[in-house]
This record gives sequence, C-alpha cells and structure tokens, in this order.
Amino acid sequence: MNFNYTEEQLALQDTLRRFIAKDYAFEHRRALANSADGFDRAAWKTFADFGILALPFPEDFGGLNGNAVDTMLVMEMLGRGLALEPYVSSVVLCGGMIRDAGSQAQKEALLPAIAGGEMMLALAHHEAGGRYALDRVATTAAANGNGWQLDGAKAVVLGAPSADKFLVSARDGQGLSLFLVDAGAPGLTLRGYPTQDGARAADIKMAGVQVGPDALVGAAGDALASIERGIDYANAALCAEAVGIMSALNEITLEYLKTRKQFGQPIGKFQALQHRMADMVIATEQARSMATLAAVRADSADAAARSRAVAAAKAYVTQSARLVGQQAVQLHGGMGVVDELNVGHYFKRLTMIGLTFGDADYHLGKFSDTLLAA
Repeated sequence: MNFNYTEEQLALQDTLRRFIAKDYAFEHRRALANSADGFDRAAWKTFADFGILALPFPEDFGGLNGNAVDTMLVMEMLGRGLALEPYVSSVVLCGGMIRDAGSQAQKEALLPAIAGGEMMLALAHHEAGGRYALDRVATTAAANGNGWQLDGAKAVVLGAPSADKFLVSARDGQGLSLFLVDAGAPGLTLRGYPTQDGARAADIKMAGVQVGPDALVGAAGDALASIERGIDYANAALCAEAVGIMSALNEITLEYLKTRKQFGQPIGKFQALQHRMADMVIATEQARSMATLAAVRADSADAAARSRAVAAAKAYVTQSARLVGQQAVQLHGGMGVVDELNVGHYFKRLTMIGLTFGDADYHLGKFSDTLLAA
C-alpha cells in the first residue's frame, strides 16, 4: 500500500499549517473560547474558501470528492492549532450522514450550504444514561397526517449552540429513524454550555416538535447503520486530531527541555528526561499508524471491518494521548497546568477526544466483540 500523500494533499496541509501559524495563535484561541460563539466565524468562512468544508462531499453537490485520508490530514492540522470550530460535528459527522443516507433533495439543499460555510448541523443522538451505546434511544417519533411529532431529550449535543439544524434520532415503532429539525422549531429548547476544552455543547428537549415528511433522513426505522457509520467516521477524524495535538506537544516539550535550565544546564541533558521524551515520540508515531489505519478503513463498505479498525485505533490513540499529555504536563512542571500556557489546553482537548464517542475501555470491549463475532 502506498502511504505517500499526493501533491494536492500536501498543499492543503501546508495551507492549513500556515493559516494556523499566522491567524490562529494561542492567545487568539483563548479569546475565542471565552466569546459568545466559542469559535471564529471568520475562520469558518476561511475554511470554506480553502475547500475543507466541501472536502468529504461529492462534486455533484459542491464538494471535492475527498475521502477519510483527506479528512485525516485536515484534522491533524486543526489539532495542532486547537481549532474550536465545529468541523467534526457539522462537516464530518452530520455532513457525512446526509451524504450517505440523505435523499437527493436533502443533499441538494444541505451539502452545498455546509460546503459554503452557510449552514451548520449537529447530531442530537446521545441521551442521559445511555453511555456510548448507540441503540439506547428513548426519544419518540409519532407519525401523523402532517409528518412526525418528536418528544424526548438529548444530552451533550456537540456544536448545538451554533447549529442551524439538528439531526435527531428517535424511535418510531419500527426502529431508529433520523429527522432534520430546525434549531428554532417550536417545542425545542436548548441549554448551551462550554465543555472542558473550551468548545460548546448543549442539552436539548423536544416537546411536541412537528416536522414534515421530508424531514426523514433515509428509510424509517433504518437509521442505526447510518449512525454507526457516521460515528466511526467521526472517531477516525478525532484520532487524527489527537495525533496532531501529540505532535505539537512533543515539539513544545522538546523546546522547553532545551531552554529550561537547572543545576547550570538545560534539563534536557538529564538522561531520565530524555527517556521520557523518547517515550512520547514513540507513542505519537504508533498512534499515527493507528490513525492512518482508521482513516484507510473508514470508507470501507464492510461495516464489521470498518468498526473493528476504528475501535482499535480509538482505544490505542486514547491510551497514547494520555501518556503523551501527562508526560508533557509533568515535564513542564507547575507551568504545565497554568491557563496562560498552551500545554494544559492541549491536554484538556486530548482528554475530551478520549471520552467523545466512546472511551478506551468501551472501544477495547467493542474490538474484542468484533473479533469474537468474526
């Protein structure tokens, strides 16, 4: 297998690297985290101009026909910059689910708008008490003469405060179904809050929310497979983001070891610290290999092989990220946890990635189950 990137992929990665270095400095990011939106809408428009919002969509709908490896390259750069924009929730997850399961009319209406930065979506699927099980949904959808009525509640909907529409999962008597719901729909209430890494999420309640028949995404009662595929795709992207963060932490920590002096010499001269730095680099490169495996398999039509590869990657990357993050904080000493230094913020984001859409224990169990099933 050829693991060399194309010239177009390298050019896109370089463009994002220069943008983050020039226009997405850490102090700017800190200010964004405390703003009303929690991210930079100007940066979102820039992402649209770069084409990364259109990356995973077909050309027929304003996209660039990108695959999961292209998304991996983007996410690695966004990870290095600790980007707060809801790229995974809006483009990778919801955009990917519309691409794979939406009707022709839904694709024509939504994908070009997402690609152009004019619309944001958020997946309202997980519920309180459901942990990471994707089939544990209590929200109901009752068919009526005008379409459907939705009732229920969703927890920790990532990117919800800025979303124009939600993809809502609900039980309709046949199974799980997905519905497009406007953020301002009567009967829908939202309680937004910041997450530990500075992003935004919300809890959503729906009481008698009415949607038309054209709001149904895919076949009624048949949404679980689409949700599983979307979550796998998002987890592959998160693995790549974690690798970008780990790479940045290695560079920052190495520079600190070279400049911080103790006993008259740089602390990087001490062999014990050199060994810890080497462990961080090895863990990052191993995680990069697993993230690459997840990206290669994320587009697979074989659901079992895809799920197994992504679960293995998420479990391994999460464990590696914990090692690298903890070592980076400890090697910086007390400075590793102050708000003014980016090390602690990188560690917080790594922690959140590890808990999003399944932690290491969950994915280890999932990987074990898929091996037994095979």
